[in-house]
Amino acid sequence: MKLTAVIIFQVALVFSVAVLPGCKSGAGNTDVLSGDTVRLSKEILQDKIKGGWAGQTIGVVYGAPVEFKYQGSMVNESHIIPWDEHYVKYWWDKKPGLFDDIYTDLNFVAAFEKHGLNASSDSIASHWSNTAYHLAHANQASRYNILNGIMPPASGNWKNNPHADDIDFQIEADFIGLMAPGMVNQATKIADKVGHVMNSGDGWYGGVFVSSLYSLAFISNDPVYIVEESIKTIPAGTTFHDCIADVIRWHKQYPDDWKQTWFETQKKWNNDAGCPKGVFLGFNIDAKINSAYVAIGLLYGKGDFTMSVDIAARCGQDADCNPGTVGGVLGVMLGYKNIPAFWLKPLQEIEKDDFEGTDVSLEKGYAWSFKHALGMIDLAGGKTTGNDVVIPLQKPVAVAVEQNFINTFPIERNKIDKSFTDEITMEFTGNGYLLYGNLVKRSKIDTSYIDRIAKRTYGSEPLGLAEVSDPYVAQMEVYIDGKPDGTIKLPMMNTARKLEPSWKYQMTEGKHTIRLKWTNPDPGYEYRINDLIVYSEKQPVSNLPKSAK
Repeated sequence: MKLTAVIIFQVALVFSVAVLPGCKSGAGNTDVLSGDTVRLSKEILQDKIKGGWAGQTIGVVYGAPVEFKYQGSMVNESHIIPWDEHYVKYWWDKKPGLFDDIYTDLNFVAAFEKHGLNASSDSIASHWSNTAYHLAHANQASRYNILNGIMPPASGNWKNNPHADDIDFQIEADFIGLMAPGMVNQATKIADKVGHVMNSGDGWYGGVFVSSLYSLAFISNDPVYIVEESIKTIPAGTTFHDCIADVIRWHKQYPDDWKQTWFETQKKWNNDAGCPKGVFLGFNIDAKINSAYVAIGLLYGKGDFTMSVDIAARCGQDADCNPGTVGGVLGVMLGYKNIPAFWLKPLQEIEKDDFEGTDVSLEKGYAWSFKHALGMIDLAGGKTTGNDVVIPLQKPVAVAVEQNFINTFPIERNKIDKSFTDEITMEFTGNGYLLYGNLVKRSKIDTSYIDRIAKRTYGSEPLGLAEVSDPYVAQMEVYIDGKPDGTIKLPMMNTARKLEPSWKYQMTEGKHTIRLKWTNPDPGYEYRINDLIVYSEKQPVSNLPKSAK
């Protein structure tokens, strides 16, 4: 990296990590003291933290109209993505669940507020599982695990959680970089505790990468540097590292054509081995490719807020979360005060309001994250002196090697589309399987409990049987090749539900039989099996002839 002393960006003074020892800005509120520390005024630190939260929220709302509307294709310029004066409030009222990136992030911030900066993974997981709002993918799979006694890191491990490579932790790791400004290895340590609650492998790496991006955005305004340094926290040779490294390489090869890099990314990395909703389908919530879109937005946006967020959204797939991350990173770089008013004014309408189903607002998040950042700086050996903080800079160190779905390749997606009320048997040939389906209530559901659920807040106790209108939990015995392989519980209650009834990986390659036996059937319910996904230790190769005459 270049040895630059100070780069002045509008009001805020932002610094690159590699600096000449003893170099000073001369401005008084921001000093680089040496090659391994940086001084920021508390005002600038707080402004950058606010910018991170604000930028993330803006990006999420901007991408809302195209979220998963473009699966495997980009959003062309002919599709005008709207934005206007009251646009954030419009989505706030229309679809409160759109803001799950932010309020789930804030749930973890609340966990550290409650349990302290050294909170254990178990205490974070317990706090995490006691939420009333709807979750999906790796988040809900982990909540089910935790509520049933499977604690981290097992709750996020791919053998217990088929969604382990999904994007969940990636879109919830923003808060980590905000509480570890410039201290990238402190960020990854927090990511280790939090990310293994719901993810592992590439899914965990997505959050490690994002937390690093945010952390480094406090001390550099060069997006290329931030991306290239952040990927150093991911072990070389892992698929996640290789994917982002490819994006960096393609950016150098095609510096002015983000679409070409997008095409190269699609050709090589557009596959999903785990998520039952995405295997062999257009839907792709895998952390690798969505993090690649984040990198594309940052690299080709050139530090411009509007351009960066727009490119990330136009990459498609999870097109609200990815520009949310990019907007958050740019928000830290620029600071809250320097986010263009075009974007910031609509956000300010809802900053004081609590997110649905929570008692947390953006304003509360601003304050908590600033408090936690000051605490983390002290814990890392920095200093808080008067109106300034001295941050110990850190050279990125790679985290542990994790790789999911080793020798476990999807080879078939068989349509079952059968409902049963007693038992069902299926056959497959391979080394693993996953059943995709759901428990269905045949009679009308009593929704009188909704008000009670809506009043639940962070840290409240789990919903008991008396608190819901439908406490039914189906129980099924699983038999593989005629031998018992455990009993599963399938709650009807939304927040406690098990996303997939049964799966098993890394079995002996060959022909197998699966049987599910319902041990407490109720005529008011049925279970629908939609698909049987089959895995093999052998990577599939096309059996078509090389040429046809």
